[in-house]
Amino acid sequence: MTTAPPPPSPVGPGHHWPPPSPPSVWGSPAAPLPPALNGFAVASLPVGLLCLPPLGVVFAVVALVQIARRGDRGKALAVVGLVVSLVMSAALVYATGRYADPFFRRLGSAGGRPYVEGRLTDMNALRPGDCFNVPGGDLLGGRAVAYRTACTGVHHAEVTSSGPMADGAYPGAERLKEQATAACWKAQDEYAMDSWAVPGYAEMFYFAPSREAWGLGDRRLVCVMGTTTKEHRGSLRQDGASLRPDQVTFLRAMNAADQAVGREPEEDVDGAFAQYRTWAREVEAALGGEARMLGAVPSARPEAAAAAAARLREVEAARKEWRRAAAATTPDQFEEAWDRAAEVVTVESEKALRGAYGLSTEVPQWLRPGPGDKGGGPAKGPSAERV
Repeated sequence: MTTAPPPPSPVGPGHHWPPPSPPSVWGSPAAPLPPALNGFAVASLPVGLLCLPPLGVVFAVVALVQIARRGDRGKALAVVGLVVSLVMSAALVYATGRYADPFFRRLGSAGGRPYVEGRLTDMNALRPGDCFNVPGGDLLGGRAVAYRTACTGVHHAEVTSSGPMADGAYPGAERLKEQATAACWKAQDEYAMDSWAVPGYAEMFYFAPSREAWGLGDRRLVCVMGTTTKEHRGSLRQDGASLRPDQVTFLRAMNAADQAVGREPEEDVDGAFAQYRTWAREVEAALGGEARMLGAVPSARPEAAAAAAARLREVEAARKEWRRAAAATTPDQFEEAWDRAAEVVTVESEKALRGAYGLSTEVPQWLRPGPGDKGGGPAKGPSAERV
């Protein structure tokens, strides 16, 4: 049996094959992803709490803006971070005002210290002949900070002696002051032997160890001549290296007598009669040394013989009165002998003798006694204990 062929395909103009059927889809459509957690919201809390509160505030505000615009998660976290950062910022401002302000005031005060010429040097490292400056020119301000500088320029002080004190137990503040004062006056008279040439504004200061420093082994005593009240240039040094041998011999004898007279007890005669008698013996012995020096002047310096003879007569008369003072049995007897001793030795005789030796003849202020003064002698200037 014959089968008829299928009808021809419509492939002419205006005809096309139908599109293929879409493939089958298995399962339900995919769920949308959740919004992202905002990073600034996460960072705002730890930054505000632990690091920098103002930065935590910035992070929280940025997070809230981004969350509103992009729909990120973390709004609650950003709000908590903002609150915590604001609280911590307020606490930081309070603490800064209460505690940091005094600190910065002290820092500003230290930073505002005027410039000091010289090289910062430990006080114990200074040696005789060194000149130095101190901040504000304050040599009495505890442990002075020393800036070593050339003596040719303006400076506040010059070291006359630096060395250890005697070992042993701490002698106590008063005893240490006595020892330091005596040692430094002696050092000054050796350093600037022509004491009449020392300007009136130069004063003696010292830096001695405190009780605590003594316990740590510090024994160094530093003696200085301070010139802080006037602008001073140049060294005050006049010792054996710059003076003639005969001048040194003369000045040592004269200075020893001045030192002895200057060791007058601090109490009055009635309260320290025994000490005054001891002092009188010391003065008489020192004048004895001056008398021996004067007796040798005619052969050593004939041109000074007349001045030396006049001075020797005065010194021998004074020694006689000091011996009477030392042997006095009552304070009244002591004071009578003391008055006579002070009257017989004149500044004029010393001035004439100094002129013959080529030394300063400018009478210093400490030898110009006021009403009621007796005996003369070096005036004791201020001193500074090192803290």
